[in-house]
Amino acid sequence: MTSLSSEKNILLLLADDLGKYVGCYGCPSIKTPHLDRLASQGVRFTSAFASTASCSGSRSTIYTGLHTHENGQYGLRMHRTHFQTFEHVDSLPKLLRERGYLTVIGGKLHVGPPNVYSWEVVEESETRDVAWVADRCESFVQQARSESKPWYLTVGFIDPHRDVTTRGGFGNQKTYDKRVSLLDVRPEDIEIPSWLSDLPETRKEFVEYYQAIHRMDAGVGMILDALARQGMTENTMVIFTSDKGPPFVNSKTTLYEAGMNLPLIVRTPGLKPGLENPNMVSFIDILPSCLEWTGIDTAARTRNSSSPPRLGRSFFPILGETTLLDESKWQHHIFGSHTFHELQNYWPTRVLRTRKYKYHRNLAWRLDFPFATDLYASLTFEGIRNTDGPVMIGGRQLKDYIFRPAEELYDLDEDPQELHNLAPEAGHRDLLLELRRKLEDWQRQTKDLWWNRDGVSLTMLARYAKDGLAIPDRLDFDVENPSTRGVRLVQLDLEDHSRVKS
Repeated sequence: MTSLSSEKNILLLLADDLGKYVGCYGCPSIKTPHLDRLASQGVRFTSAFASTASCSGSRSTIYTGLHTHENGQYGLRMHRTHFQTFEHVDSLPKLLRERGYLTVIGGKLHVGPPNVYSWEVVEESETRDVAWVADRCESFVQQARSESKPWYLTVGFIDPHRDVTTRGGFGNQKTYDKRVSLLDVRPEDIEIPSWLSDLPETRKEFVEYYQAIHRMDAGVGMILDALARQGMTENTMVIFTSDKGPPFVNSKTTLYEAGMNLPLIVRTPGLKPGLENPNMVSFIDILPSCLEWTGIDTAARTRNSSSPPRLGRSFFPILGETTLLDESKWQHHIFGSHTFHELQNYWPTRVLRTRKYKYHRNLAWRLDFPFATDLYASLTFEGIRNTDGPVMIGGRQLKDYIFRPAEELYDLDEDPQELHNLAPEAGHRDLLLELRRKLEDWQRQTKDLWWNRDGVSLTMLARYAKDGLAIPDRLDFDVENPSTRGVRLVQLDLEDHSRVKS
């Protein structure tokens, strides 16, 4: 065992439904002094993206380095759904525990099964008393010191998720430790984002939301102070992020920017403080970054494991970058994968996001886009649906939120709210085809069950490749022209069953 001072620890702080409502991310009306201080001591990524905007799914991508359609955590792990990660998948707590780390999770867990996410200590709790959470974190660090072990601690904050037992609450009416204060904020102090409608109901809920964010931020400060008291600041990498965007329509459960473009703050010893890093990173990059920080080589384990190969890359070597790296040095595109939220919220979509463009492939576009239960019941949505005239969610008509086309293409430089779909326009046909091809190449590479032609999974049809099955070369099944005669066909490749050829 190496000396305690040389061991490299990991503290992962994970907010729930925060989005970019943080002072250092350009929201001056919110009070997050501890996160702002953390950013001033480390690096703040401005282009960090979740793979999916759903709680269990997003957490699973962080812990496994795999998209949800690879790791099997297709939707929320709840008693009525039974969604959980495939048992053959490796996870960060499992890999670190096998190498002698004390692995601990406290607060929100929301992934399973336990043999995949095999933290040594699991203290699952729904408490929003962040002072109690901080005290428990300090005790875990003390335990690791007493056992002379390096440690990996995940803190799953409940805040600022909605209180699901009330329509507009965020847990602010409960009594907490005296170290936890309630933010004094008025409806007129709130900044309503452009992707959401500015209504009295929205401002009422955002007051509660701000207070929950402030409480979570206080917990971050208490935990970091505890880390300093234990003399662990100089050998611990601290990562802070959120699992998805704010708990409002047009954000949470969508792969629009508000749902997936999230905060990512990283502090490591020796890093120049106060950096802003514009390079694109994905949540599947967090696991390999943690492994590189610890110096653990898992190459042999990966070769001999039945767990899928991870496509994420460690961002650890580029932490100190403040300018965009050349494409030859760093990949400037990310993918997103969403299939379920709650069990009844089936709406699979895949996304390719470059620096400039965003391509959505909506596989079940003939279905209404579903409402997460807490969003449908919210006071904000009640206010939105009862407005006069065309019902709008920010700049998007409600009907365009509910009814979406098979493909969406947006120029994010000109249209950051993703309102003007370029996919049907002839002038963008070549770009559409290029991005579609890149997305499908990624689906093939990751063995996505929703890699479709003619509305059917090519991955599942691979068993018939030897029989020369030919499939109409179109995305969706055409009920007006179901025939395979007179249309362009593709065949499954007999040499590589995961490919198709014309």
